[in-house]
Amino acid sequence: MPGIPLAVLIALTRFPGRRALLAVLSSLMALPTVVVGLLVYSLISRAGPLGPLGLLFTPRAVIIGQAILAFPIVLSMTASSLSSLPPLFPEVLTTLGASRRRILWMSVREARGAVLSASLAAFGRVVGEVGAAMMLGGNIRLYTRTITTAIALETSKGEFEQGLALGIILMVLALGVNALLHWVVKHE
Repeated sequence: MPGIPLAVLIALTRFPGRRALLAVLSSLMALPTVVVGLLVYSLISRAGPLGPLGLLFTPRAVIIGQAILAFPIVLSMTASSLSSLPPLFPEVLTTLGASRRRILWMSVREARGAVLSASLAAFGRVVGEVGAAMMLGGNIRLYTRTITTAIALETSKGEFEQGLALGIILMVLALGVNALLHWVVKHE
């Protein structure tokens, strides 16, 4: 996820406007999914500037929308957690002879719990998302339909049991990913 390295750069570098940038990124975490879908739709529809790429109603379009929703969450939460590291942490590593790259890596490692939380928050946002997936993917059976769009479709058709079964599957998958990531971090 490109949000993590960018968050490291923002958190560990001092520059004018840094606080304002972090405030904007925090605000972007609350982007409504339908608004993201609408913005991306306007870019990739036939009349949009990226229309000739033929992305609308493809899995790539859904991935683009999901990535835009996840990006500010990972970036903002990771930058915030890295900013809370002791100010002397990079200086101590420099004194011990660590390279800039090593300092960045050790900073992420030190804040790995918070980085994991940021990643899981982004995953939670994406796994439960319906609006952008419907708008950008079109909910095409066996092509762009996601579990969440299938739940919405089945429920709207009156197939509540089918929607509920898909919801249970989605919850099991989400809990499984969450447990696996926690296990990996614990045993690292």
